[in-house]
Amino acid sequence: MNISVCITTYNEEESIGALLDSLLAQSLKPDEIIIVDGGSSDKTVEIINHYQKKDRSIKLLKEKCSRAKGRNLGIEIAKNEIIAITDAGCTAHPDWLEKLTEPFIHKEVDISAGFYQMKGESNIQKAMSIYLGVRPDSFDATFLPSTRSIAFRREAWEAVGGFPDEDKNSAEDTYFNFHTLKLGMKYARVKTALVEWGMPKTIGEFYEKIKTYALWDARTKIWFFPGKGLTSHNIKALSVILRYLTGLVLLVFTFTSPLLPVFLILVFAYFVWAFRKVYLEFKDTKVAIFGPVLQIVSDLAVMQGFIRGMVG
Repeated sequence: MNISVCITTYNEEESIGALLDSLLAQSLKPDEIIIVDGGSSDKTVEIINHYQKKDRSIKLLKEKCSRAKGRNLGIEIAKNEIIAITDAGCTAHPDWLEKLTEPFIHKEVDISAGFYQMKGESNIQKAMSIYLGVRPDSFDATFLPSTRSIAFRREAWEAVGGFPDEDKNSAEDTYFNFHTLKLGMKYARVKTALVEWGMPKTIGEFYEKIKTYALWDARTKIWFFPGKGLTSHNIKALSVILRYLTGLVLLVFTFTSPLLPVFLILVFAYFVWAFRKVYLEFKDTKVAIFGPVLQIVSDLAVMQGFIRGMVG
């Protein structure tokens, strides 16, 4: 089975080396690694050039473009039928590509969904993982892959017209999954096809990442995903807004009625809930203490991103 791995980069000097090292050490070697750089101003291209001298399978295209357009360009020039995608900022487990592409021995499989482990060194980074991704116990028959760990047949990509390539679009995998499901394509899900994904280093980066996700989810205008129902991204974002509007109404009424204790109890319960969901995952108070703070930051980011996406 011949496989092309396609990657996009933009100012990834801190992470691209680790990713390429992990891809070159795969138990199943990719036939080619195609990198589309979107106009990096740091040493990303220089580092890639260094790796090209070590391995001729690495191909580099420099093109100022959005991430989604870079994905499309990489796939267009790829020479193989099976395309695997991961992102800079990730590192692949040694058997990632082998496990991810194994389902394609079955001709009916169009897309293979791998998984990711969220990595953080600090306690707050560990807590961020609860808000940014899918936990292992939520990987089920409805799991939809991200571009951190996915493979597909070229004809599947062609059938949906590629990834939507609007500038700075961060929901291209949402669009891709939605339309492949509408076309009735067959997914295989491989929980052990793993990449590691590093968490943001600051709360500001955390906020911006969630805001961007919410903004582009809103712009897709996709309300109900097949198999997701009320847990679809835009429904969840809308529920956050309704949650805060309800809290605002209660707060207004506290000034004209004896409801202040009720309001304070509800706020306290919300913080306890945020603490608990982090604690249940890590069983560590030092990690869970960041739950309430990140919950509020996440809520604000979702609301800002969602509203901007709906009106923009």
